[in-house]
Amino acid sequence: MDILRRNNVTVTGNPHGRTVVLAHGFGCDQNMWRLTVPALERDHRVVLFDYVGAGRSDLSAFSAERYGSLDGYARDVVEVCERLDLRDAVFVGHSVSSMVGVLAAVRAPDRIGALVMVAPSPRYIDDEGYRGGFSEGDIEELLESLDANYLGWSAAMAPLIMGNPERPELGDELRNSFCATDPKMAYVFARTTFLSDTRDDLKGVRVPTLVLECTQDAIAPREVGAFVHAAIPGSTLVTLDATGHCPHLSAPEATNAAVVEFLAGLA
Repeated sequence: MDILRRNNVTVTGNPHGRTVVLAHGFGCDQNMWRLTVPALERDHRVVLFDYVGAGRSDLSAFSAERYGSLDGYARDVVEVCERLDLRDAVFVGHSVSSMVGVLAAVRAPDRIGALVMVAPSPRYIDDEGYRGGFSEGDIEELLESLDANYLGWSAAMAPLIMGNPERPELGDELRNSFCATDPKMAYVFARTTFLSDTRDDLKGVRVPTLVLECTQDAIAPREVGAFVHAAIPGSTLVTLDATGHCPHLSAPEATNAAVVEFLAGLA
């Protein structure tokens, strides 16, 4: 199977610029980056893709076994990078994709030369000395609700995840994105996401890294941003003037400015 078709890979921007790979989060697809691409494509080659099970990816390639761990998604990222022969690319991951990027960078250090982590979380469940934002019971209830009534779960969760209640159209967009995803595939990705614990992988990052957090985020509280920043040697933490878990949609100007500044500072 052709990898570019499997993951619905799109390449745009300046073919002579450094490559930036944009990776969407749970329940989303590459269209979620539409407000970011214009800020990058003049000076950078931009690669977008859909994880298998999302967007216009090849759904026949979905495997609950492969995608039952974040490593399966990281393998997809590495395979796309190899297929395009990317070198020293900048991987921009939203939410759980931030951690996919960490795993991919460790797996293929010649392919990924820098990371931008947008609202990352290496573990969503609270632990001793660590606040992830959810109790174990919270996550169990979330997954049970998703499994029982995915459309109802999407309608309830999308506004909470997006934040910005004064702009309900943002929550509506995220809900529609969730609802466009096959419920069985979404459940696998949700379990993989919300039960993951990649805290120990952070210390293996050896590339320049930008961590972007929001002032208020129901999914990744600021304690998480501080933890990620402290765990990755030499990383930069920027708190965006933004609320919610999707600042590239709710506050694209602030998000794009931080990313562009980081890119300009790379060697």
